[in-house]
Amino acid sequence: MNKLLPQLKRAKIAAKSVNVLSHATRQRALKYLATELREQATSILRANSKDAAALDLNDPMRDRLLLSVERIEGMAQEIEGLVDLPDPIGKTYNHRTRHGLKLYRQRVPLGVIGIVYESRPNVTTDVTGICLKSGNAVILKGGKEAKYSYTALMKVIHAALTKAGITKDAVQMVDPTNRALVTDLITADGYLDLVIPRGSQRLINFVRTTATVPVIETGAGVCHTFVDATANLKKSAVVVFNAKTQRPSVCNALDTLLIHKKIAKKFLPQVAELLQTKHVEIYADSGSYAILKTCYPSKLLKKAKTTDFGREFLSQSMSVKIVGNIEQAIEHINTYSSKHSEAILTESKTNTNLFQTLVDAAVVYTNASTRFSDGSMFGLGSEIGNSTQKIHARGPMGPAEMTTYKWIVAGKYTPRP
Repeated sequence: MNKLLPQLKRAKIAAKSVNVLSHATRQRALKYLATELREQATSILRANSKDAAALDLNDPMRDRLLLSVERIEGMAQEIEGLVDLPDPIGKTYNHRTRHGLKLYRQRVPLGVIGIVYESRPNVTTDVTGICLKSGNAVILKGGKEAKYSYTALMKVIHAALTKAGITKDAVQMVDPTNRALVTDLITADGYLDLVIPRGSQRLINFVRTTATVPVIETGAGVCHTFVDATANLKKSAVVVFNAKTQRPSVCNALDTLLIHKKIAKKFLPQVAELLQTKHVEIYADSGSYAILKTCYPSKLLKKAKTTDFGREFLSQSMSVKIVGNIEQAIEHINTYSSKHSEAILTESKTNTNLFQTLVDAAVVYTNASTRFSDGSMFGLGSEIGNSTQKIHARGPMGPAEMTTYKWIVAGKYTPRP
């Protein structure tokens, strides 16, 4: 028997009430949530410190788990960024008349969404905000590593819902200490309309292969940047440094740097000068290793193995490879990419067009850091995840991506001819 049945039933009922809320009510709930986050920052940080104390200082999960006054302010701002976005539900389009019938499509909520995630407390409020904005109910299943943070954040969320006159059942949290409940959640046919996993590749694979409800896969981020022979090398070094080191524990951070052989001897020392300031560990192929060993600290430089390509590092580590041309770069990316975010740094319009056309990823960049792959950066207010699949949604998913449509058809007691 599904142990989550009572929660699932309440969520199903709540989804019907959230579906009919006015946009103004949903906006008001978001404003209350942002206010509560700021007012309860001290208690949230106190809870978060208890979670952080249980993690090793070198654990990549630690950075994703840690909250600060600045990060809580960022969470509040992302919620506020949703407020004034257009209402994603109720929009009508594709109006037509056929056989005496008036037809159109109307955007509607998905219903009840399940989120399975690890270590990132901010996901709790990001998801809540997006689901409220799009008229959905949500059931959250976080990992045990952030259990105290989740408890504090759920108090904040429920306080905001109460102030807005919305049932608390619209946003529920499954016991984060009970891993077995993941299976109960993702096999809840008839109650859950969609499940989205956010976390390690292991978690994502488990949900994808076990779930009996529809899944949107937000794959791990194995992200590449290719520095073309025509690139501005000084500016490229800055972009690579940003993509790798700004926040290495997140999915849009750079993992593999590909460099055209014509500029490798000139470019590698330039980017190495920046990377060593953050003590970035480099796993280099034979060509790049030969160049870097003359200008990079030996303790940070290692010879790459095959397994170092297609690897999500989630730390101040990366792999480097020299390629002969853009075709080789594209082939490498399409072989090892997780289809998250890929970038080319170039001054060639021909190579830009080729890269954008042939690279298979949710987000393809020209002359920009992969770190921009984020709902708030894309003007979506926030994101519920970054889809790496091609059906329903792709790339950063905001409120609009948490809706579907129904056909509305009006006749005059019209039989089919």
